Amino acid sequence: MTIQLPEDLGAALKVQANAHGVSADGYARKVLERDLASSLEAESSGVPFKTGRGMFAKYGQAPSAEEIDANRADMFRNFGEDH
Repeated sequence: MTIQLPEDLGAALKVQANAHGVSADGYARKVLERDLASSLEAESSGVPFKTGRGMFAKYGQAPSAEEIDANRADMFRNFGEDH
């Protein structure tokens, strides 16, 4: 595979490669492997991605904003008072 880089990126690649003690090709390979590793792992795992959607459906409909506000007010009604 051949990649065409603008001059400034090619120069930056050579500087970074020299700083890491590898060739420009080797450094580019390391950068690509690091950047693409997560997508390679996801593809190779074979486990389908599951979302949390519907996870709590067995508990019924979620409380409304008004119910949440009422519960919060009730819970913190005496908060901070000495008894």
